[in-house]
Amino acid sequence: MIRVLVADDHAAIRAGMRLMLEQADDIEVVGEAADGAVAIRQTRALQPDVVLMDVRMPGTDGIQATREITAAGLADVLILTTFDLDDYLFGALRAGAAGFLLKSVEPAALVEAVRRVAAGDGFLAPEVTRRLLTAFVTAVPPARAAPSSLNDLTSRERDVLAGLGRGLSNADLAADLSITEATAKTHVSRVLAKLGCTSRVQAAIIAREAGLA
Repeated sequence: MIRVLVADDHAAIRAGMRLMLEQADDIEVVGEAADGAVAIRQTRALQPDVVLMDVRMPGTDGIQATREITAAGLADVLILTTFDLDDYLFGALRAGAAGFLLKSVEPAALVEAVRRVAAGDGFLAPEVTRRLLTAFVTAVPPARAAPSSLNDLTSRERDVLAGLGRGLSNADLAADLSITEATAKTHVSRVLAKLGCTSRVQAAIIAREAGLA
């Protein structure tokens, strides 16, 4: 049996996930948690194989809980969230999550994802796979690119990079830095060139790795 812990701050969603999962003969929901801190404690106590983890929860959020659970080797974590956002996707995967699903997932796909994660595989929602490949397969490895190339940036360019790390558009950067949109676009181009990036996503990854965002 695959032992699963469901962590979500909405009781109705936890009940729905339990209902879908327990339709499978090889899955048992051994517990529930309404926030990340409880999820960590329950994972230690119940020793599930997979934790089905929401991202946005009060107190300790799902990403921090994932980081602690995976760092301690307590269980594999499968993120299940309503929000298809880069910050959640990248944050969850960097925290050690083995998979990422949206709550619109069909029951059969949810069961399959749990089985695959329990078997040691990863699982990504089709909606985010292409974006993830673009970001990580073609990204300049931050560990090699960030330390030296960041020193080449001016103070204003570092501000722009920080904004990219937060997912700001050129218009948002312009408003945030009190410059024109054309100037923001120029700064972005220079930042990408200096960092050796071919996309804003790659620069955003470097910003996050460097702690700028």
